Amino acid sequence: MTTPTLSRPHDRTAPAAPGVTARRLRRPSWRDPRLLVGLLLVLLSVVGVAGLLRAVDTTEPVFVARRALTPGQAVTGDDLAVAHVRIVGAGRPYLSASRPLAGLVVVRPVPAGELVPASALGGADRVDLRPITVPVEPAAAGALPRGSVVDVWVASRSADRADSYERPRLVASGVQVGDRSQARAGWGGAASAGSLGSTGSTVQLLLTPALVPELIQAVDNSARITLVPAPAALPRRSGT
Repeated sequence: MTTPTLSRPHDRTAPAAPGVTARRLRRPSWRDPRLLVGLLLVLLSVVGVAGLLRAVDTTEPVFVARRALTPGQAVTGDDLAVAHVRIVGAGRPYLSASRPLAGLVVVRPVPAGELVPASALGGADRVDLRPITVPVEPAAAGALPRGSVVDVWVASRSADRADSYERPRLVASGVQVGDRSQARAGWGGAASAGSLGSTGSTVQLLLTPALVPELIQAVDNSARITLVPAPAALPRRSGT
């Protein structure tokens, strides 16, 4: 019969087996290569994300017309606002907000609220439109703000009766209104043209040089001039 033997509990104070060395935990140091590699990876990721955001964000500050800009007008900072737009392609179709405005005038119309094309401003020698003032009915002038686009209809006086007019004819399409004002009776026959009464309104039209003589003749002959607003969605060049 075998007698069971009881095992003695492990003596924790017993010396370690030969050849086994216990390692002590050490506090990490800035000289630890693993820490330096980790910091380098974080730095590279931050730089990469920043570069990616710069590449995606291609917006540039450009000018926006606060109000309608008319040819021949010298622009100032009060006429323009700044907007940031995304530029597609290598071209720069709009006027950069960093461009100086000194010496620049409007060479082609820009409606209020639209981005200003780079080609819309230039030297005064590039303006090919002429301002001509014509008499109109006061009610009609009140509905034509600066920068609006109109068709110009002229009805010559009848040769048979002084108080009647011929059938109106279209003289110009897509003409821009430069300005408007009030004129007293007797201004170049304006009060008699269209029976404006004691006071009448005048509207400044921006015309191509080829149309100037015809409008001057219509005003001098006391013809009835009617300005019909054109749809803003259908811009047309003056004189076409």
